[in-house]
Amino acid sequence: MVVAGSVGVKKTARIVYLTLFATASSVVLSACQSDPDIDISKLAGESEPADVLYNQGLANLNSGKVTEASRKFEAVDRQHPFSEEARKALVMSAFTNYRQGRNEEAITAGKRYLNLYPGSSDAAYAQYIIGLAYWKQIPSVTQDQRTSQQTLEAMQAVVEKYPESEYVEDAQTKIRFARDQLAGKEMQVGRYYLERKEYIAAASRFRVVVEKYPMTNQIEEALARLVETYYAMGVDTEAQTAAAVLGHNYPDSQWYADSYKLLQSKGLEPRENSGSWISRAGKSLLGA
Repeated sequence: MVVAGSVGVKKTARIVYLTLFATASSVVLSACQSDPDIDISKLAGESEPADVLYNQGLANLNSGKVTEASRKFEAVDRQHPFSEEARKALVMSAFTNYRQGRNEEAITAGKRYLNLYPGSSDAAYAQYIIGLAYWKQIPSVTQDQRTSQQTLEAMQAVVEKYPESEYVEDAQTKIRFARDQLAGKEMQVGRYYLERKEYIAAASRFRVVVEKYPMTNQIEEALARLVETYYAMGVDTEAQTAAAVLGHNYPDSQWYADSYKLLQSKGLEPRENSGSWISRAGKSLLGA
């Protein structure tokens, strides 16, 4: 009886223990699931080696699971910060963030990579991703063009620092687009001033386009607007010079035809003054 009683007590104690353990486990699991600061998937993967996590990221990326791939690459960087896989994972994080439209995160990851590994084989790619992330944020010319300037600077770094990389050709395309946007913004502001007969302010904007963005698609209109602006101000020699430079470079342009007609209404014709800033700037144009 004593032995049986002892067994019964032990059995009862075991049942109570298991019940308490199950209850406690349930509470912990519930807390983990409800607590936004706890990621069970991260906790489960903390023991995985760097190469396993990195390869899982690549596999997810190849399967089109970009978000999951990004998580794996971030896990490598977080859990194995001094490994070779962490270096590769960081540049892949920049890429996957870009693919997800998380442009600021992509820029941050790309810049961090360049700070840590400036001489690595993937440095050109990291710089290119930074440029793409800025490029994706370029708005219409009616809005602030800060990201156009950032795109220009980032892509110029690709061309200048990594001239042999495979990203140079597309970087140059993005540079042309950014320059067109910056020139377009100057033209928009210049037209605004011209419409309000604030001629000096208008001329300064058109001058920026001619001197700073001569290879953009805004150059013909910029020269024509200078003809119009200087004509309205009574500065005939500058108006004639702008028309002459426009006609020399773009003789078939409608902007030139309109400028020629405007000068003729006052008995003038295009005539280049070699001492004018417009003449000097004109030498950098395509047809010069």
